[in-house]
Amino acid sequence: MASVDSTGLIVSGRLRSGDLLHAGLAVALLLGVWSVGGLEVSTGKVNSIEALNGSTVLLPCTFTSCVGIKNLYFDWHYNDNGTMIKLCEGKIPDDKKEPSANVSHKRLEFVGSSKNKNISILLWNITFEDEGKYICFARNPKENNRNHSATFTLKVVDQLKEVDNTLTVIIVSVLGGVIGLVIIVMVIKSLVVHTVSTSLTMVINNKECLVSSSGNDNTENGLSGAKADNKGTPKA
Repeated sequence: MASVDSTGLIVSGRLRSGDLLHAGLAVALLLGVWSVGGLEVSTGKVNSIEALNGSTVLLPCTFTSCVGIKNLYFDWHYNDNGTMIKLCEGKIPDDKKEPSANVSHKRLEFVGSSKNKNISILLWNITFEDEGKYICFARNPKENNRNHSATFTLKVVDQLKEVDNTLTVIIVSVLGGVIGLVIIVMVIKSLVVHTVSTSLTMVINNKECLVSSSGNDNTENGLSGAKADNKGTPKA
């Protein structure tokens, strides 16, 4: 009867566990890379707008993909109280070809461009009925039909709110006054330093002139020849 080495079984089990762990890490890494570089759709940093009744608004939408695109499908829908109404749809063959779009709304215009990865739309002469949520959707067959969507909210008003800039004006005025005061102080400081420096220079020059003038006067008065006068009268 064959004997079983328990140590061997433990080592084998550890190896299998290690292999599974490595395989799991590899899969997680691949999924992470795929997720980071995958298709993403965005309506920008501000995903809502307040527009005036009767105006024209841009509903922005862009896409990104580090992998690249191939026959990218995109569409726009309007959420009418839970009912999704298609506004337009289209395809982009690749990064170098412009998109083709089919518009199914009479006041809508597709303004996207594959060069800028842009699939935005314009909505003309908006009414209060146009208020609501607009969904931008894209699907990339090159990434195993990975898809992504983003929502943009439109609010229609009769009159735009006036922004109260009083606080901003006060802050700018105070800052301007402070800056102006600092500049004035610096100018005065420079003038004072220049004046003091000039005065010191004049004082020093005057002292040198006085010393020089005093030396010349002493010479003229015979002070410098005092020693010669003190000599004895030469013998005959």
